[in-house]
Amino acid sequence: MKLLISFVAAAVFGFFGSGAWAQSAVTIYGLADAGLVREHGGAGGKLTRISSGVGSASRIGFRGSEDLGDGWSANFLLEAGVRLDTGEQESSGALFHRQAYVGARHRDYGAATLGRQYTPYYNALTSVGDPFGGAYAGTAKNLFPAGGQNTRTSNAIVYAMPDIMGVTAELSYALGEQPGSGTAGRQFGLALGYSQGPLNARLAYNHRNNDVTAAAGAAAVPPVPAADRDIGRNTLLAANYNFGVTRAYVAYGVDKGANSALLPNSGNPYGGVRPTASTDSRDMLLGASVPFGMTTLMASYIRKNDRTAYDQDAHQWGIGLSHALSRRTSLYTAYARIRNKHGAGYTVGNNTEPGSGDSAFNLGVRHLF
Repeated sequence: MKLLISFVAAAVFGFFGSGAWAQSAVTIYGLADAGLVREHGGAGGKLTRISSGVGSASRIGFRGSEDLGDGWSANFLLEAGVRLDTGEQESSGALFHRQAYVGARHRDYGAATLGRQYTPYYNALTSVGDPFGGAYAGTAKNLFPAGGQNTRTSNAIVYAMPDIMGVTAELSYALGEQPGSGTAGRQFGLALGYSQGPLNARLAYNHRNNDVTAAAGAAAVPPVPAADRDIGRNTLLAANYNFGVTRAYVAYGVDKGANSALLPNSGNPYGGVRPTASTDSRDMLLGASVPFGMTTLMASYIRKNDRTAYDQDAHQWGIGLSHALSRRTSLYTAYARIRNKHGAGYTVGNNTEPGSGDSAFNLGVRHLF
């Protein structure tokens, strides 16, 4: 927090100390993605549907910046999700649910932003550790805990330092904003990365307080002792290395505490005894991407090791192809299968859906604009 306060102080001084005001720019951008999804293995039987955001969530966004002089710039981003299969909002009641922030940047000091933003953990997993980039049936999000508040946090302050000889760092602090408590519901994360030559590596951490205080007008909830707080923690080491003919990926995660590894499908997709989300698990990924001209082959193997008494482990393997028709348009196909053990309930989803069974096939198109 001291680092964030120092940055804000420097930003205020820089803004008022600069007499140069330059042009501003606003960009409208977006992504349209839809595909055929065929799922098997769930208690409800086979399911075939047209899905939006199989590879990348469909969206429209507004990005703006203004040069304030002396190396300073102001910036904002508003990004709304849309479902191409139905035309509905991605999240009912929240127009800019994907991202919504405003902030300041300096060429030497880095950037600070306030609003709804991605967590350092999610960025590390999808951009560094997963050959599928968090997309398609083979996404690491099927077994790694990268959903819900591990993906984005509201009410967040994020500081990202500039790249210094390949070293980067990111710090995020999200306020819980619950009456009577400065800790209930808060979340913070950090990441330290190194990218130089063929190596790209990142260490990330996410810490979430799940405590909930009483709603306004309800009976007061006594403070929770520090030792008894409902805390979920996720630590991730992710890396990839470009060998030229192929890029190799590896990721290892440690998840401990309440809500540290929620099941992507919160229902009971296989029937019978409802599966139990792990509160102590280890995640491991090995993968590769191989380019063939305009086509890229992606493959990965993931293992979830549940260390609780339930021992609900799972294994996933996935394979996919993405073919670029142009700089902005591509076709894709993917297949993945999960093997659950001891009543585990993990499902094969994609970028935006949790899935309904233990295997899935995707075929779709993705267009940037």
